[in-house]
This record gives sequence, C-alpha cells and structure tokens, in this order.
Amino acid sequence: MDPQSRADEVMDGVWADLARLAAIDSVAFPGHPEAPVRRACDLVAELFQEAGVPHVELLDLPDTAPVVYGEILPPSPHAPTVLLYAHYDVQPPGDPAAWLSPPFEPTPVEGGLRARGVADDKSNVAAHLGMVRAYEGRPPVGVKIVVEGQEEYGSAFDVYPPTDPERFACDAMVIADLGNLRPGTPTLTTGLRGASEVEVEVRTLAEPRHSGEFGGAAPDALLALVQALGTLHDAHGDVAVPGLRREEWSGASYTEEEFRELAGVEPGLPLLGSGSLGERLWSGPAITVIGLDAPPVDHAASAVVPWARAKLNLRFHPLQDPAEAQDALVRHLRSLRPFGVPLTVTPLDTGAGYRAATDGPAYRAAREALRDGWGEQAQEAATGGSIPLVNGLAAAVPGAEVLLFGAQDSLCNLHAPNERVLRDEVRGTVVALISFIQRFADAHGRAGEAR
Repeated sequence: MDPQSRADEVMDGVWADLARLAAIDSVAFPGHPEAPVRRACDLVAELFQEAGVPHVELLDLPDTAPVVYGEILPPSPHAPTVLLYAHYDVQPPGDPAAWLSPPFEPTPVEGGLRARGVADDKSNVAAHLGMVRAYEGRPPVGVKIVVEGQEEYGSAFDVYPPTDPERFACDAMVIADLGNLRPGTPTLTTGLRGASEVEVEVRTLAEPRHSGEFGGAAPDALLALVQALGTLHDAHGDVAVPGLRREEWSGASYTEEEFRELAGVEPGLPLLGSGSLGERLWSGPAITVIGLDAPPVDHAASAVVPWARAKLNLRFHPLQDPAEAQDALVRHLRSLRPFGVPLTVTPLDTGAGYRAATDGPAYRAAREALRDGWGEQAQEAATGGSIPLVNGLAAAVPGAEVLLFGAQDSLCNLHAPNERVLRDEVRGTVVALISFIQRFADAHGRAGEAR
C-alpha cells in the first residue's frame, strides 16, 4: 500500500468528519452541559464503526466521561498489536470576544480550520480514523482504539489501565495528543515533564491595621510572602530550589525567535533563565506562581495586609520522582522565615513525568513513517506539559513502546483563542500512521522469521 495515495483518497472524508466533531462543544468541565460531551462520544464511536472497526464499546467508568474503546483483532497469531490514543473532549473556549469566529463553528482559515478543540485533540481522532479507513478496517496488525472524554479537566481514567491490563495489552502505542515543533517538521516527543502544585500561606495579624499607624513594625503578610517567593529563582531567573534535577538537552528545540513569538513575549524583554531553551523548558525545573490571594489594587485600603496566599506550579525533569520533586519545593519553603514569619506550606496534586525508550523496533518504524508523512527526518523533542494517562498505560503494559506524535503544531493556539489545525499536518499524520502500521508489521514479521 502506498501511504501517500491512500491518505489522499481518505482525506476529504477525514476533513469533513473533523469539522463535524469540532462543531460539538464537548467541554467536560464542571458547570458545562454533559449532553454535548455524550454527543461527541457517540459520534466518535459511530465513525469508527463505519470505518470498519468490528468491535466498538463505551467504557462507562465512575467519575469520568465515557471512553470509546475499539478493537480490531490481529490478522494472525504472530502479528503485533498497536494501541491508538486520543481524546474527544476540549478546553473551554474562554472569552468569545477573543475569537475571530464562534469557537464551535468550524471556520476555514488559510490552509486549515479554526475551532476550539480542532487541533487538541479532535485532529488526532480524525487521523486515527483516516488510518483505519485507509486499510478498510483490515490493517496488518491488531489495533486497539482508546478515545477518552475528560482528558482536559482530569480523569479517573488516568489510573484505570493498570486495573485492566489485558484490555490495553499491545506491542506499541501511539499517544496522539501533541504534534510538531513547527508546521512541516515531523516530531517525536520523547519526554514529558512531571507536574506538582503547592500552596503557601502567610497569616500575621488578626485583621488589617492602618498602614500609617502600624506600618513599619506590624508584620505584613503579603510582604513576607513576596519575600519568600523571591527565593525560588536566582538573579538569572533559574530555579534556585535545591534537589530539583536539571540536565542539558540534546534534542531538537525552538529557536529563541520562535519561542518569543509562541509565548507572546513583549518586545525588548529578556527570557528567564540560562542554558538552552530545551534545558529550561524540558530537562530542567520551572516554578510558576499561578495564583495569588491578596487585596486587589482597585479596592486597596491603606492597611497592613494580615493574610496572603499563593499557589505554585512546579514542572520537573521527566525522570525525577514526583514525591522527591514536590518535597524539595515544600522543604525549601518550610525552611524560610521571611522577617521571622513562618509559612504554612501545603502540598497538593503531583504527577510523574515520562521519558520514552527510543531504541526499539516501533521507534525505528516511526522515524521512517514520519519521514514518509512530512518528507523530512523526524526530530526528537520533549514537552513541559503532562499527559497523566501515559504513565497509567505504561504501567499497564510495561513492555510496550510508547510513541508520542500527532497533528497539532506549536502555532496551533491550543488552549488559547482561535485554535486552528492545518490540513497538511492532519494529512501528514494520516500518512505517518498508515506507514507506521505497515513498517511495524513488517519489522515484527522479520523478527519472527529470525527467531
């Protein structure tokens, strides 16, 4: 089978179905209606059935939206099995006024389509559909399809796979919830930073006191908190908390110009930290103050602040133990006494990172397949974001190779207004999936003959 021609034959249908999916406001966050989430789930199940998947069911697990599970049995007892993952839920659209078109009215843009969730992650659901259609439901490997419906908010499904390992048993899995460093650059993501959150609180007075009469001696809670937060980084902006792992990054990365554009850095401002961008973003730690409770400026009174609180987000090296990383931050904060004031430090959620082993037959097949998809040698990168289910799947099937690639790209505005996906990126992913399935089947067959 020629992956290029087969992808071209199915792409019109893939593109049309992507638009159908993107028109559904499947936001699985509290406060949003459940009906659209279920409608998207049902459509995903229907599309895979129509594509030729003989067994499709819904996993209705507690505390999460339904998971679409599909299975195509291996064509022979010796053929390998590949698990394909994506999710059909989306981020909330945010302020509708920030969108150039209604977020759930898929709108053509140059080279692609704009809508909430059209890239993250419905583009990858559509790419999996394209691969199944290209093989008319009869690929040369077994296929297991897992499309969940509450990834963006967080889901009990993250820890489910180890409780049902036979269902997820496979030789390789393609986690399609990300994409390329830039459009046209095929990218294998080989590392995910871990994530943790910590809350730090300061209480100093029973209630606010007049800053003219008491300021200068009365302990200011906000001032103490700011002093503590200032110890988290050094003069260069590098994390200064002992015990957090940091290494040089040897893979591909953004240029500084690309990163400035992606992050929307104001002209003339420096980037934080030292070392390569890959080291700062992926193989080293980052601490961000993501929330601050303090009197708002617009309603500020001339008073010493009695109470202040901050929420910190820690991202850490893919291979660092999550408890160890969180403990390092907690220990650092608890050791501080800004102006002699103690801090109350509360550890919150934490999740492990992931580093893939990249020397197996699935990775060799994937590198060739991505070159088929985009006409260039595949790059290896990492991401500072986390995909908690990866660790659950890896724990359920410890011998399977885990591949992370897909149809998104770094300019697609995921989680932001005016999210878009490019048709060429979706087509490249379909080509790569078709090619990967064939190449992995061939490699597995050769290995079997050698045995």
